[in-house]
Amino acid sequence: MTGSTQKATAPNTHGRSVSFGEAFRVWLRVAALSFGGPAGQIAVMHRILVDEKKWISESRFLHALNYCMLLPGPEAQQLATYIGWLLHRTAGGLVAGTLFVLPGFISILILSVLYAGYQELAFVQAIFFGVKAAVLAVVVEAVLRIGKRVLKNSYMYAIAAAAFIGIFFLDAPFPLIVIGAALIGFLGERFDPDKFVVIKEREAKGNSEEPAVDSMLADGRADHTRPTLGRAVRVAGVWLSLWFAPLIVIAAVLGPDDVFTRIGLFFSKLAVVTFGGAYAVLAYMAQEAVQNYGWLAPGEMLDGLGMAETTPGPLIQVVQFVAFMGAFREATGLDPFTAGMLASVLATWVTFTPCFLWIFLGAPYVEQLRGNQSLSAALSAITAAVVGVVLNLAVWFSLHVVFAEVAVFRAYGLRLQIPAIETIDIASLVLAAGALIAMLRFHAGMIPVLGVSAALGVAWRMLA
Repeated sequence: MTGSTQKATAPNTHGRSVSFGEAFRVWLRVAALSFGGPAGQIAVMHRILVDEKKWISESRFLHALNYCMLLPGPEAQQLATYIGWLLHRTAGGLVAGTLFVLPGFISILILSVLYAGYQELAFVQAIFFGVKAAVLAVVVEAVLRIGKRVLKNSYMYAIAAAAFIGIFFLDAPFPLIVIGAALIGFLGERFDPDKFVVIKEREAKGNSEEPAVDSMLADGRADHTRPTLGRAVRVAGVWLSLWFAPLIVIAAVLGPDDVFTRIGLFFSKLAVVTFGGAYAVLAYMAQEAVQNYGWLAPGEMLDGLGMAETTPGPLIQVVQFVAFMGAFREATGLDPFTAGMLASVLATWVTFTPCFLWIFLGAPYVEQLRGNQSLSAALSAITAAVVGVVLNLAVWFSLHVVFAEVAVFRAYGLRLQIPAIETIDIASLVLAAGALIAMLRFHAGMIPVLGVSAALGVAWRMLA
């Protein structure tokens, strides 16, 4: 946490300074508009920061984005933290990153309380009946979107297929799939770089005027961007302490088997394996939270994803809903709602504290990562594996949305999920198909699709 005591003002070539107060108001605006997943959130930041405010050039914006895509965690939130850090050092990064998360945290906390308290009401069930179908369509669309971006050749298809088989049939751990894909990409680049370096650094458009950040860096006035060993040690010490100190205290006071200890450790582990975006880690989270921990049912996982899709902020914020429901049902000695709220804070803390660590520790070294083919190949392979992982998520959700009963059989090291055909829900299938057609054929936005699906779900359930 270096340099935050210096004057928080970034020079601007337009004859004024970007004050901390002005930046605060802009980050509030970015946070309020951060709907639509990472693609929409990044587009909002680009429009405001590059085109409208001209605080950062297209080239540097894309370089920062490329770096954030190499990191575990939500790239849009990390990009906001990175640019905030460039403008106003550690304080700027903290404000930008925290504000990006805050609206979604408050929204999902309120929705979690209402969900836990009124889940049994027919009207609430009807709303989430429609939302589930739309979320299924959103996940299928994500498979197609990510696949179009990275599945450029037979190598990438093979990696995606292997990832799907590994996680769907072999129950392979998600971290193992990420590590394996990264190694394949890293080694494959040495044999066939043209095929393995699929995600390449994007070319930036020219910019006739020099924005604030670029001017500051060009003039050598951004001393906080210069990497030093002392600074790296201090940053690592501070943020690792902030990350793990609460976990150590909770484990010491409550014991290793308490639900709060398990929530803290589980979501800390998620924070370091969330390569490839939220949809990838959702498959792992759903598998663990539903099947291993029993914190919530498959349908409830879809409800939580629907909350995250319709509120501002990173999609990975669904972690707080999962934690809320887990503590709501398992915590002892506390009011269930109080336990759920505390678990929401804990899950959010251990999910996003590492994001600040990655940026504040690694951002000064970002220039050294530009054009690194080995890293690009590793990221390409990971993203290809993510296609298979998200496909697994889509199939898993499909089975539990369309069928009321799904049996799991294990034999010869394989895991098979067989739906009971007689429990098919035709209404859910029709709603999901309609939502998917609306998104793919008519390019309808995610929020309108979710809203219409919720309304149709209410109409169907109330009239049926």
